[in-house]
Amino acid sequence: MGFVEDFQASIESVPAMLQRNYSLMRDLDKSLLGVRQQNEQRCEQEIEDIKRGIESGSITPDASLIRFSDEALDEQKHCIRIADEKVTLAIQAYDMVDAHIQQLDQYMRKLEELRQAGADNAAGVSNTDPNTRSGRATESGRGGRKKSRLAAEPPGVELELPVDPNEPTYCICNQVSFGKMVACDNANCKIEWFHFDCVGLKEQPKGKWYCPNCIGMQKRRKGK
Repeated sequence: MGFVEDFQASIESVPAMLQRNYSLMRDLDKSLLGVRQQNEQRCEQEIEDIKRGIESGSITPDASLIRFSDEALDEQKHCIRIADEKVTLAIQAYDMVDAHIQQLDQYMRKLEELRQAGADNAAGVSNTDPNTRSGRATESGRGGRKKSRLAAEPPGVELELPVDPNEPTYCICNQVSFGKMVACDNANCKIEWFHFDCVGLKEQPKGKWYCPNCIGMQKRRKGK
């Protein structure tokens, strides 16, 4: 699986690049704080000077003629430049992480395709044996069904990824596939796949298994 190694190689540099961006953002924060404090002090002093000038009559009380000094205005422009740099670094960090998330999504789809192909091959081999059950194992779904589900998540791996809004939902909980799942043996079941926990299962059932909805329908039919 060369694509797995490719992704691992590409993601190795992400922590260092994020750390660099965050370090620069912290330095900019410190710089911005110093310039802002200096500008606030300068502006307060100039406001006091203007008030005294108006009171003494040396400054005409015309709002259009009263303005901060060039030094104060330059400091304010410098604050804006620092803030813009912080925004740029934040956008770079976001875009970098987002690009790797999209890349991971692609690799996971490839992995799912490989697992699907392996499941289809295994199903084709098992169907040649008349003594083999039609199968409701969670590793490979019934032929022609919505989508084959995985038996379990890889041990020791926990990934928190954004859920694809286009991914189909299953089970009575109406959630996407995860963990161990079991398929209902009713070919007309509208839901088809169920999480073990949602239907009270601890292990793969032996023989045929029907979901609570299909069992209820069968009982109602027998009662008529």
